[in-house]
Amino acid sequence: MADPYGFLEVDRRDAPKRPVEERVGDWREVYQRQNAHERAGEVAQQARRCMDCGIPFCHSGSAGCPLGNLIPEWNDLVRRGRWDAASDRLHATNNFPEFTGRLCPAPCESACVLSIAEDHTGGSVTIKRIEQTIADQAWMDGLVAPQPAAIATGKRVAVVGSGPAGLAAAQQLTRAGHDVTVYERDDRIGGLMRYGIPEYKLEKSALDQRLAQMRAEGTRFVTDCEVGVDIGVERLRTQYDAVVLAVGALRARDTAVDGRHLHGVHLAMEHLVPANRECEGDGPSQVSAAGKHVVIIGGGDTGADCLGTAHRQGARSVTQLDYHPEPPPRRDDSRSPWPTWPIVVSTRLSPAHAEGGERRYEVAVQGFVGDDDGRVRAVQIAEVRVERDERGGRRVIPVGQSQQIPCELALLAIGFEGVEHMPLLDGLGVRLGPRGTVPCGQDWQTAAPGVFVCGDAHRGASLIVWAIAEGRSAAHAVDAYLMGESDLPSPVRPGALPLSVV
Repeated sequence: MADPYGFLEVDRRDAPKRPVEERVGDWREVYQRQNAHERAGEVAQQARRCMDCGIPFCHSGSAGCPLGNLIPEWNDLVRRGRWDAASDRLHATNNFPEFTGRLCPAPCESACVLSIAEDHTGGSVTIKRIEQTIADQAWMDGLVAPQPAAIATGKRVAVVGSGPAGLAAAQQLTRAGHDVTVYERDDRIGGLMRYGIPEYKLEKSALDQRLAQMRAEGTRFVTDCEVGVDIGVERLRTQYDAVVLAVGALRARDTAVDGRHLHGVHLAMEHLVPANRECEGDGPSQVSAAGKHVVIIGGGDTGADCLGTAHRQGARSVTQLDYHPEPPPRRDDSRSPWPTWPIVVSTRLSPAHAEGGERRYEVAVQGFVGDDDGRVRAVQIAEVRVERDERGGRRVIPVGQSQQIPCELALLAIGFEGVEHMPLLDGLGVRLGPRGTVPCGQDWQTAAPGVFVCGDAHRGASLIVWAIAEGRSAAHAVDAYLMGESDLPSPVRPGALPLSVV
């Protein structure tokens, strides 16, 4: 059984980060590299804090982990030094724990019982840190081996998109014995993990080693291929018995304020993608923050990614604008009761915010101001208040005087509106729903027979754990469609939402 005194005897300790002045000078991950013995010993102590609660909300799909990760089980195995068994239990529910351990904001920790009265318990278990350590230790010990199928079914499946949802579906279906090909329109596999997530959050060597495992299992990858253009829909339907759409929700939200047309005003991905390509060795970014006053519009994860990227590119100054009020330091039970995701300042911060720059709340952009050459030189902003109308819609109301702040590079990180319009969907006869996403039935099948959907393409821009969970569930549905039944796991159902947004 778990250590009932662990949380009383061991203080919570997050993974140590490298000094700011060091990490902003390179693109390596922000966390310190510890030797294996030191790291394992420290993380084993952190695992002692898990009490193996009678009702472990940490792996509840409605509030904690949608993958159903068996968190108390692998915590106890780590506590006892059984790293190989911990890896088995972790991989039983999660195809890519080295990704989620780095990129997931860890709703499991917010749902941890120890977070109910964190002033007295010292805070939740460091689940995310333990997960990443198990995964990294497994790779280092050679425990992550290819798992090719014992029997081939003769069925062929095309997966369109190589983000976490597509890769999870592909790996599950390959292991079930199907002949799987993943199509990616970019020149490298990985989707947003490759070109959207900065290198300092996920070194792409971690992605490449997992792709090598998938290739060894039999999954095929085709890059530089836009399905619906480079390969026609008729050919796709003829060659494959089933199709999985994992095309993401990359249609960025834009703004129509004055000056949007000015040179130097960009969508966030127009900044992040070339920065990642530069890290891949494709040459210098054409949208660089070097030596510039940078203004980031949007206070979410994408804005934080732009912030950290701008620091590493050598920005002269960085200001991040958010029209929401600054979150409180502690959970407000009337707005976000346990075990839901809390609206507190700590959950809205990333390591990039400790690296410099100014963050301004309750301000909104009124327009961009250009110079004689048509380049942005300033941003006009005003203090605002956010209200809800009678239908629940958001209204942003100016309440203060406007002012200008210097700006030579403006980055719009204000969210995504859904799936991009693409010939593939038109060719399949698949229409987007009211939220700009691809609807499906309870079997993950779209209006087109034999065509399934998962990940952000189905639920909108969301967390990596939801993408992997939906990829695994869609794989179960595809396997059952092809074979009549399936033993593959199905952790979530279509339409499932985190408890915090129900």
